[in-house]
Amino acid sequence: MESRRGFIRNTALATAALQVGAVSNIFAKSNTSKGKKGKMKLSFMPYTLELAHVFTLATSSRTSTPDVLTKIEFDGLVGYGEASMPPYLGESIESVCSFLSKVDLSQFNDPTEMEKILDYVDNIAPLNKAAKAAVDIALHDLVGKIIGQPWWKIWGYDTGKMPDTSYTIGIDKPNVVRQKTKEAAPYKILKVKLGRDTDKELIETIRSVTDKPICVDVNQGWTDRNFAVEMAHWLSEKGVVFIEQGMPKERVEDNAYLTEHSPIPTFADESFQRLPDVIKCHGVYSGINIKLMKSTGLREGHRMLELARALNMKIMIGCMTETSCGISAAAQLAPMVDYADLDGNLLIKNDAFSGMKIVDGKVTLNDKPGIGAIPTKTLKFP
Repeated sequence: MESRRGFIRNTALATAALQVGAVSNIFAKSNTSKGKKGKMKLSFMPYTLELAHVFTLATSSRTSTPDVLTKIEFDGLVGYGEASMPPYLGESIESVCSFLSKVDLSQFNDPTEMEKILDYVDNIAPLNKAAKAAVDIALHDLVGKIIGQPWWKIWGYDTGKMPDTSYTIGIDKPNVVRQKTKEAAPYKILKVKLGRDTDKELIETIRSVTDKPICVDVNQGWTDRNFAVEMAHWLSEKGVVFIEQGMPKERVEDNAYLTEHSPIPTFADESFQRLPDVIKCHGVYSGINIKLMKSTGLREGHRMLELARALNMKIMIGCMTETSCGISAAAQLAPMVDYADLDGNLLIKNDAFSGMKIVDGKVTLNDKPGIGAIPTKTLKFP
């Protein structure tokens, strides 16, 4: 049995590697940037995201999220990226700026040599996932503009299969939860933060306002697996369609037990960050939540998606609180996922970009090259 499982996983890895390599091969055979002059230049600037409401999870609350915006210039074109840093990532504006100050892209003459460039960035220092994502997203945006196509077209995705996005409601008092639920009227599925002793009250409060499908994000808040299974059955009866990160990430056997006994799918979030974690989560969770800020960007996010599909896992594309720059980048993967949670730009008051839109609750991409995001404010990069 173990050898068979190993064969399946190795086959899945090989399949994903072949699919991921297709885009690299296209670049290798292309003369798209030959004849271009100049060097790539990376710039960055801190940018604090101001939240529209206090954002409360199982273990914390906040009113803002630190963020760093990036741009890469090359031959008159500009690619934009960002690093959003919620507390659990362990990054800060200082650590991101310190990492980015070490990135020297002037040594590369061809932006389409993305594997070489991003391998270099990844090897500068361990961790620093959001900082690396800020470079990765800006590079994808730049290369898409060089090619003249959005990434969903470069990957050959069908935008006729776009998912609805969930809209997030944090932990709060019943009157505030009712108000937030009413404000979420344009969205067809709600994402509710759980993980405290008010979980049932919160769901009942939302059910007093709407019968829309709900997904829940427990943020590791349940500590007893029997309680978690009981909650899964109760939530299923209340119209909840899946559970995200029900138990602490280090409790692998307990999370697997929950998945085995839950009537609804389970998704890994904090348990899952980079590509090797796909294999670790296979058999423990029903699916994975891909977020560019924890996966170092689109290159690895795309690889994760292909590997998870090869393993027949469910896939969600998620986000942190971000501007429309990061959200538009993540949305390039949306045509190939089961669920989308791309509302991070809707939760802030000072978005600096426009890009992908939510139309009638559905993730909607545009035809702009790169990641499809453009600045709406004057951004003063140094």
